[in-house]
Amino acid sequence: MKLPNKPADRFDWTLAFILLLFCIISLFAIASGQTSDQYGTNFVIKQLRWYGVSIFIIAFTMYFEPDHYKKMAWYLYGFGIFLLVFLYFAPGGEGQIGEISNNVKRWLNLPYIGKIQPSEFIKTFFILGMARLVSKHHEKFEIKTLKTDFVLLGKIMLVLIVPLGFIAEQPDLGTSIVLIAITAAIILVAGISWRIILPLFFSGAAVGATLLWAAVYAQDFMQNKLGFDPYQFKRIYSWLDPYSYPSNEGLHLITSLTAIGSGGMTGKGFHGREVYVPENHTDFIFSVIGEEYGFIGSSIVISLYFILIYHLTKVALELKDPFSMYVCTGVIAMITFHVFENIGMTIQLLPITGIPLPFISYGGSSLMSNMLAIGLIFSMKFHHRTYMFGEDDN
Repeated sequence: MKLPNKPADRFDWTLAFILLLFCIISLFAIASGQTSDQYGTNFVIKQLRWYGVSIFIIAFTMYFEPDHYKKMAWYLYGFGIFLLVFLYFAPGGEGQIGEISNNVKRWLNLPYIGKIQPSEFIKTFFILGMARLVSKHHEKFEIKTLKTDFVLLGKIMLVLIVPLGFIAEQPDLGTSIVLIAITAAIILVAGISWRIILPLFFSGAAVGATLLWAAVYAQDFMQNKLGFDPYQFKRIYSWLDPYSYPSNEGLHLITSLTAIGSGGMTGKGFHGREVYVPENHTDFIFSVIGEEYGFIGSSIVISLYFILIYHLTKVALELKDPFSMYVCTGVIAMITFHVFENIGMTIQLLPITGIPLPFISYGGSSLMSNMLAIGLIFSMKFHHRTYMFGEDDN
């Protein structure tokens, strides 16, 4: 077994440099986004503090080896479920433990800690639980059959349905879709037969298309029979035709399209923003980038995400331990979907779901959750061992 003697040789400096670039982009974009005096708080300083906290999160996460995470996976998953259950039953309202904002309860106000969003952290804990489940299943059933594949699929659905139910109840459509995207990615790499996967994915696509059709043409049925909220329909309508809702649900999308379009090829420069976009330091931070740095600046940001995903994929392929590979798969799926959905909703490619742009949007819970997930990648790369005859293990 060979393990580099110097910790510096095992540290992923490339990934650290990519995160540093995201930090710089985030601080510049937030500094521009808050020039409208919508808030009295300096979010640049707060975001810098969250990045400082994230350094300690990554360092703490790197302390443990992948085997430790494999043993702790179900405990962390259970802790994430506990937070969701606690939020569900916590008293809601102003000054209460469960904070209600825009008629939804997604935040916990905890003494000495502040506000946290449990749905952000459950994503990383969910990835660990899924990785443990799939890797242990393959250890138990070395010979694959359709029966064992169905058993594995059933286990995966059980692990998904518990957090998905509580998150959908909040309601938080964005995070619900993120969990489904993570699950789909892990199913694809879990070795389940294509005779099961293809019908499953086609059925899922058909259900999604049917729900979209029903949201437009059968609203009463979805609201009365399926329990959908009216605001969710408005998001669909404002996505398809935002100019029919210029002062309400369509306002964010109209201003976002105007801001990005007015940026042209090179943008208006730092602090050159002219279009007011509500909440532009959080979910609509890409609108600020598009307006101030134009098509070129936006393309650089998107390219940096491609480089990040490529690097994470490269790390995943180097790790031969199944548990580590599944964790990497889940993290890659989570970040990829976040980027695709956030940028897509600012240019009318996808409906608005309130998903932040990873590592750039302001937000303590989202940044710490993403850094916790990235910390797992750092840990697996740092503790990776290479055996003399080419077999890798953790």
